[in-house]
Amino acid sequence: MAAIRTIAAGFLTGSAIGATLCSLVVGIVLESVPLFVTGLGIPLGYGILVCLGGLPRRAREKAVPPAMALARIESLRAGGTETGDLPLNLTLTVAPDGAPSHRVEAVHTVNLVDLPNFRTGDVLVVSYRLARPWKVRIVSSPPPEWQRRAANAVIEPAAESASVHPPPEGCAAGAFTLLGLLLGAGAVLGLFRVELFAPEPSAPAQPPVSSAVTTSGSATVDVGPEHSLLDEGELRRAIDGLARSTDVSQTLTAVVQEHRLSVVFAPSGVQVPRFDLRTLPVDEIPRLVRKALQTLDVGTPRTWQVTVGPLPSARTVRVTVTGPRGSASLAG
Repeated sequence: MAAIRTIAAGFLTGSAIGATLCSLVVGIVLESVPLFVTGLGIPLGYGILVCLGGLPRRAREKAVPPAMALARIESLRAGGTETGDLPLNLTLTVAPDGAPSHRVEAVHTVNLVDLPNFRTGDVLVVSYRLARPWKVRIVSSPPPEWQRRAANAVIEPAAESASVHPPPEGCAAGAFTLLGLLLGAGAVLGLFRVELFAPEPSAPAQPPVSSAVTTSGSATVDVGPEHSLLDEGELRRAIDGLARSTDVSQTLTAVVQEHRLSVVFAPSGVQVPRFDLRTLPVDEIPRLVRKALQTLDVGTPRTWQVTVGPLPSARTVRVTVTGPRGSASLAG
């Protein structure tokens, strides 16, 4: 039963440690103040639960008075100190009434003045809980009866094999502590896995920045080397942007290249065919350019441009492709 309690305590302690450390780290990574505060509160809450859980055991032990026995000093070693008190590490042979003698290790703090009262072979009075015989306490002022017994007692040293120690936790307790630590950390990671492992939100696509130059008789729109007027919606945005700054209904000719739109406007007062640039079939131009690049054999590399001009009765759209072997055109 004691082994099961030890294993359970180790598992719960490991879980609390794992959850605490992971909550603090994840709270810092996610910049979550509530989670960070929770990580600080886990050990506090666990300590309170351990204290409350141990109350029944401590009450039972308190209800049973500690046993008293005589003990012989087998060896002693004084520790260092910067004050007048120093710890004595004692090896004792404890001789309980009606029970075999056994050896224990004990630490007792004494003043330098009282140090000569502790010598190897002296008999002392000790007290201990029957459930924990390895945890003895030196009785500094024993009752007179026990003082007389200690003065007249002769205790034979107990064998080294009769030493008593706290029960070892064993490998199982350590394994369950590690398991609890991993499970505690895993529980926190599982609760916040979405926030931790979600991909970084991509920045919203920004429309390409175009520059327009307009004169009295012409205008150009450049979209930059990273964009093409064949991209979806690009030519329409260029035309709409130009229409906001000039009258594109008086277009005489328009030339569409990879990165530039050039427009020539009809002179005012001159009766020549003209068209509204906003009626340009922007969805058909990319298809027509791809067709021309596939069918017109002018060598590689190649450049292209689309020329749009009015006729008295219709508008013409012509794609011209230029390469090492010359130029060729395709009418749309």
